[in-house]
This record gives sequence, structure tokens and C-alpha cells, in this order.
Amino acid sequence: MAGTNWRIAGDYFETCNCDYLCPCIYTNMQAQPTHDTCIAAIVMRINDGTFGDTDLGGVAFIIAISVDGPMAGGNWTVGLIIDDKASDAQVDAVGQICSGDVGGPMEMGAALVGNFAGIERAAIEIDKQEMSFSVKAGALFENAAEATPSMADPNVPIHIDNTGHPVNARLALATGTESHMHVFGIDWDDAEGGHNGHFAPFDWSPA
Repeated sequence: MAGTNWRIAGDYFETCNCDYLCPCIYTNMQAQPTHDTCIAAIVMRINDGTFGDTDLGGVAFIIAISVDGPMAGGNWTVGLIIDDKASDAQVDAVGQICSGDVGGPMEMGAALVGNFAGIERAAIEIDKQEMSFSVKAGALFENAAEATPSMADPNVPIHIDNTGHPVNARLALATGTESHMHVFGIDWDDAEGGHNGHFAPFDWSPA
């Protein structure tokens, strides 16, 4: 549906299995992941958005990613977990936005995807605090992270700026306290913590 008018804005939360701080961010995806295979979950909660005539406000989804070797090398496995309260029209809209077929930040990343693993539905619960977040999607996914406090103000996170991240160029830094994923052939259990995390607002459109 090329040419569809759309925009989504809201909150983003991420953990990956790299040790904090993920080297992909400061090497423009050229570094070898800490554990050779990168596993990441990009959680997005749309607070305001439309896709054509479809209202997307309140829809949450998770982009699950697995990559062997540096992310810049491509051949990513990617799947979507979309909140089970979303309508079929909303699911279709999120799928098109995340595919990059209708422009926007995901368009450039589409060439890196070697295997689209599909779409699953689950009840997504997000708890966002000033300096922490947690996410749960049924039995498929769960994570939590604590923001890295600034020395100047412990109630404000340290940020990294001018990144090439598709969600936002400015990311708050966080350390994962736990992450679990069992979906799309990806199995990840980290209950010890110490892995990488980020969060930020996002505002996506085709422009």
C-alpha cells in the first residue's frame, strides 16, 4: 500500500543480549556482538498514530531480532509480537510499517532482513517508570531494565546521541535486569542481568 499516509508516536524500550554497553551502537553495527549472536527486542507502544483511516493509538508491538555476527552483515531473523487487543486492520498496518514497504525508518533496514519469521499475538503489558521499565508478552517474551543514572542528577538517565538507531537518534542508557524470549525459534534466558538496554520516545512517519 505504497503512498499510504501514516504516523506513529509513543514510547520505545529495548534490551539485547550484549553486555552493557552494546557495541553495535558506537560502531554503527560493525562490531561482533558480545556473545557472537545478537538477540534483541524492540518494544514499541503507540500513544498516538494512524495508518490511513486506521487508528493505531494504544497498540503495542515487539520486534524480535536474531543475528549471527555483526548486525551490518545482514541476514537478520525478524518476527513481530503484536498485542492481542489489536484489530486485524491494526495488525496489518503495523506489519506494513515494520516491513519498510511504506517508507519510514524501517525502510533502510529491510535489506538486512534475511528471514521474516512471522507475526504472533500476545497480551502485552508495559510498566514504564521514570528510571526503569518492564515488558511482558504472555509466555513469549519478558524483560526489565534499570536506567543508568547521571552523576549530575540520579533521577535523569545518561543518554547517547547522534546514533544510527532507527527508533531515535538519542537513546537513554539502561542495564537489563532480566530478559526472556521463546518465539520465532529464538530462545533467550538472562536472569542474571548486566546486559544492554535503551529507551526513548519515538515519532515515525514516511518522511
